[in-house]
Formats: sequence, C-alpha cells, structure tokens
Amino acid sequence: MTAVTPYGDTAGDGMVQTSFTLPVPAGRRADGAALQLAAAMGLAPAMLVHSRPIGDGHTFFVVYGRVSHVVDLDTVAVVERDFPLLSTTEINTAVRRGLRRKLAIVGACIGTDAHTVGIDAILNVKGIAGEKGLEYYRELAVTNLGAQVSVPDLVDAAVTAGADAVLVSQVVTQRDAHLHNTREMSAAFREALPAARRPLLIVGGPRFDEGMAGDLGVDRIFGRGTTPREVASYLVHRLAGRS
Repeated sequence: MTAVTPYGDTAGDGMVQTSFTLPVPAGRRADGAALQLAAAMGLAPAMLVHSRPIGDGHTFFVVYGRVSHVVDLDTVAVVERDFPLLSTTEINTAVRRGLRRKLAIVGACIGTDAHTVGIDAILNVKGIAGEKGLEYYRELAVTNLGAQVSVPDLVDAAVTAGADAVLVSQVVTQRDAHLHNTREMSAAFREALPAARRPLLIVGGPRFDEGMAGDLGVDRIFGRGTTPREVASYLVHRLAGRS
C-alpha cells in the first residue's frame, strides 16, 4: 500500500484532529470562526469538540473532521539513518582505536534559548529514555556550556577544548529564531576556522526539518526522539577514522 489516508474511527475514514488558538474572545462568534477556519483547512464536516478561553481576548479550540487528502508514500522524502547504531562498548572502542584520544564535544543552547532539557538529555549522564548521556562514555570528553550562550563564546569554547563536534539545541522557534541562530553559528565557525580544523556542527530540536542541514550550514540535524546513543554512533561514524 503506497496511498494512505488518515485513520480515525475506521480504516481510511480520513478523520483528523487539530488544535489552534484564535485572537477572539470566547463565545459563539469565536466557535463559528473556528469552524470556518477548519472548513477552509479542508475538514468537511468539521466538529468543534473543545473551546476554552486562554487569557484576555483569545480562545483555544480542538476541532475534529474529515479530510479527503491522500498521501503517496512513494513521494515521502525523509533523512534516513545512514550509519550503524552501536553499543556503548562499540562506541568507546571505536573512538579509542580510531582517534587514540578522547573525542571532544562541546554542547550548548545558543542565543536567548534557555531550554536545556534537550541538550541535557543528550549530554548529561542521566540521559533519556533509559539511555545514559554522552558524559557516561569514557572515551568522550564533554563540555556542556548550558543555556543562552552567545555564538562568539561557543566558538571560543570549541577552539579552547579542541572540539571534534559542537552540539547545539534549539527549542525556541518564534520568528524562526532557531534558523537564524543556526545560520549565525555556522557562519561564525566558517570565519573562525579553516575547513580542516572545523568541528562537526550538529543541531537538534523539535521544529527543525532534518533535510535542511545543507541550507543551514551544519553537518547534521537531529529531530524529536533522538537518543544519546544515536548521536554517539553518528560521531563515531564521522570521526573515528580521522587521525
């Protein structure tokens, strides 16, 4: 099967649920506006299943309805994992044999982003989802700069640490802040270091399109659900053969 439709109550019924906020005071007019928007989005018929005021002059909605769109799976483009997923022992062994030193990593949240949950989940020993973070790997030397790090400070820290890889987490996405910050970072590293000495630049966050790495000037983008072992395996894949 390559052509699929959403599944709600029965297979292929096209039913979907969506939520949004309108800058309209709660009431019948607001509910009508939500249904009109849902119809314009292609939900027919659309049912308003939840409506709640959220502050002065705004209302949050949940709408349920049917869409007629079909997805052709043969046209779906995604970034597949192109490296093997290694165990902790395999990662440590590969770094020790390939680099003959510890692999240096510098991580941070840059700009005004103060959300360290993502970078901490990858770097800190406690990790996420039952996996230890990169600090747990004895052949990785990890420096976690924390939140709201300026791009110049990140570059300086990477140079001082002799970083093989720089990991940046971006959660704040208002006005495409994550894209602007990432482009600024990649440009700063290109200006500061020649290509042969430049660390791998890796960014992650829930709103990144993993196919935009080239456009943003980074080596890899990791999206939602990425685990520390995936990141470590990628680093080994890219760096363990480098002397």
